[in-house]
Amino acid sequence: MSEPFAGTEPGIAEENLQARARGTLLMAFSNKFGQLLLTTGNKSEAAVGYCTLYGDMNGSLAPIADLWKTEVWRMARWINRGQERIPVRSIEKPPSAELRPDQLDTDSLPPYPELDPVLRLLVEEELSVAETAARTGMSRERTAALYAQVQLAEFKRYQYPPTLRVSERCWGGRRMPVITCRATRRARPSACCSPRV
Repeated sequence: MSEPFAGTEPGIAEENLQARARGTLLMAFSNKFGQLLLTTGNKSEAAVGYCTLYGDMNGSLAPIADLWKTEVWRMARWINRGQERIPVRSIEKPPSAELRPDQLDTDSLPPYPELDPVLRLLVEEELSVAETAARTGMSRERTAALYAQVQLAEFKRYQYPPTLRVSERCWGGRRMPVITCRATRRARPSACCSPRV
């Protein structure tokens, strides 16, 4: 893109291009070998649109998209309770989309232990900005800005892959079958068809 981007400042377009290149390569493996590509996003990222269309949102199933980021970490530690199945460094390192050198999620978002309680109240309990700010201690201005991000990210969530639902308030989910059994070629119901998995 050096020619068409010449004379412009590097920014989100270049960062998203990297995520989309990764997504394209992963989809190629999926197509070539018949493997299911899992989307890695979680509920916190989907809430505020901290995900790239046609990049890290690529995939056929979003298994952890109904878990807040802090819940993902708790689940990962629980999975590791007997032995290390998930590399500890991937759980303990500062969260980063790794779209530019030394980039951290906290460059754009509050730390997830502060963010998730705010998002829970705004999304799952449908509290107002003022009520959420009062209950969490986050400033009203910052809470309002996060609420605006949630609203603006709706177009991305409409394009999210099917999600395994584990909460009362799941972003996605389809009520139509989304996979076919290879042996019978009959549709099998999606996990999203039931209220809970």
